[in-house]
Amino acid sequence: MNTEELRDNILDFFEHIEKYYGCATEITEGLMTSTEEVEAENTTWNLSEFQLVRSAYRNVGNRFMLEGAGVYYEIAAEKIIDFKNPGRHKYEFVEIYGYGVYRITRLHFRSKY
Repeated sequence: MNTEELRDNILDFFEHIEKYYGCATEITEGLMTSTEEVEAENTTWNLSEFQLVRSAYRNVGNRFMLEGAGVYYEIAAEKIIDFKNPGRHKYEFVEIYGYGVYRITRLHFRSKY
């Protein structure tokens, strides 16, 4: 996916995210040392579950933000190197934070539809 297509797909996702407000939301976050294969020995995982109540774009720092009761999560816009929609109501972002340091964020919205 080229840079412009990646940018357009990410913007389209966040421009329409309000359709998921009120949905049970699962964020699975992994810190990893390779994007080739997401394997247990190369990845440290965290899981959060909440009801999505708000999203926004924070200009200072260029961050996409997701918020729910007791949860505040950000994705760095300029660090995103990949974005996928691997299934219905499922999305995946990969950010690069340094040489060989990546964060994968998997969002799964339990749709009301």
